[in-house]
Amino acid sequence: MTIQWFPGHMAKARRQVTEKLKLVDIIFELVDARLPLSSRNPMIDQVIQQKPRLIILNKMDMADEVETKKWIRYFEDQGTRAVAINSLEGRGLQLVTKASKEILEDKWNRMIAKGIKPRAIRAMIVGIPNVGKSTLINRLSKKSLAKTGNMPGVTKAQQWIKVGKEIELLDTPGILWPKFEDPETGLKLAVTGAIKDSVIQMQELAIYSLRFLEERYPERMMERYGIDHVDEEIVNTFDHIGKKRGCFDQHGDIDYETTAEIVVRDIRNQYLGKVTFDYRDEMIEKEEA
Repeated sequence: MTIQWFPGHMAKARRQVTEKLKLVDIIFELVDARLPLSSRNPMIDQVIQQKPRLIILNKMDMADEVETKKWIRYFEDQGTRAVAINSLEGRGLQLVTKASKEILEDKWNRMIAKGIKPRAIRAMIVGIPNVGKSTLINRLSKKSLAKTGNMPGVTKAQQWIKVGKEIELLDTPGILWPKFEDPETGLKLAVTGAIKDSVIQMQELAIYSLRFLEERYPERMMERYGIDHVDEEIVNTFDHIGKKRGCFDQHGDIDYETTAEIVVRDIRNQYLGKVTFDYRDEMIEKEEA
């Protein structure tokens, strides 16, 4: 299955980001801590070029903590500051302001040397859909200024939002890219909710999810579904899970679509624990190859 999803408003958002770039001091690039590399939009690099940047790994509460630490080190080894937060609960938000000040310290010192009083930091927040941009903005501003929703495509216009006296944020809609070079990237984004379910084959997504769990978290799969492997005949695995979760149609047969939806929902709702889909060592080895 090849997943592509690039609504018209995303193309417009890309143009808006380019036009507003000169107004900001720093870019806040928000990524999903469960897939720190796969949830980065490669177009952003082309658009923002050399503008100072802070990578924010959101939803750290849903990700494997060991892998999150590895990814922060990876980004910083690449020369880009990174912090991990949980915007929903407000954890780690102070790191965003602190890191922003440190990144822009030289620029602010030059302004002071010229007799210019430093103003609030102007930041643009960018990221793909459903990484939690609006939730982060509302947490930082302590107000419900940005629309939120557990689905992609909620934010469709730009707006300036004050964050105390220290930061002014320019929100932008989530931007995906037109084509995923690696089909697995689309699957990872889909299972974590960055792509609308209406354009997804849910059974294929569930199969991908189960095979991933079999490889990385077999003990979680055993605890949740009573299985430690995925049968070569995938229908047997679906039958087992369907029976265990009571997924029957009106004729008493296993409802495979409902079974698939339950598997994907279980991952999204953390019933299978903290899961990271981008394993750093594996991803870097693949990228280098």
